Amino acid sequence: MPTATATPGKLLLSPDDHVLIMIDHQSQMAFATKSIDAVMLRNNAALTAKAARIFGADTILTTVAEKTFSGPLFDEIKGEFPGAEVIDRTTMNTWEDPRIAERINALGKGRIVLAGLWTSVCIVGPALSALDQGFEVYVIADACGDVSDEAHERAMARMVQAGARPLTALQYLLELQRDWARGETYDPVVHAAIENGGAYGLGLIYAKAVFGADAREG
Repeated sequence: MPTATATPGKLLLSPDDHVLIMIDHQSQMAFATKSIDAVMLRNNAALTAKAARIFGADTILTTVAEKTFSGPLFDEIKGEFPGAEVIDRTTMNTWEDPRIAERINALGKGRIVLAGLWTSVCIVGPALSALDQGFEVYVIADACGDVSDEAHERAMARMVQAGARPLTALQYLLELQRDWARGETYDPVVHAAIENGGAYGLGLIYAKAVFGADAREG
């Protein structure tokens, strides 16, 4: 019989065990995205970026054909990483750009977290490539999108069948926090959830207004 201990499972993410790669969150890519509302997509991408910034998770930002076709990275993402390099590619598969491989190897993390547009091309490519090379892969499903529901869903299924682990932007934020007693990140996490956490954020606003609630107080 297994023994329960008060320790987190090894499959849970922590701030220092992964690299987040945010891929092609650009206006031209978003125009053709139909599997998720554009406002919700931007909101979830912003929440993902805020989570990585709050916890200091290693993050790679990349675009495709920024100057000639797809346009700049969403301001919501760039604003969380002022001065960060944005790697502009020609390859549809981010993993095939040598600069990405160099960054990942330099960071030395065995887990990759992906979010971007479009799921069936720009996320499937690096997900399957990273899995093939022995990395663990997580995909923030609601910070991704595609030209149709079918395209997004089939892409997610294909990656999960290959071993990728899906999660959401809010799940990513809360999984990194994990304990409300972590006071150094408590206020930024609550603020991010209120701004971009949808109904959960509204609940936090209500709790603060009505009860003066603070999760650190139980």
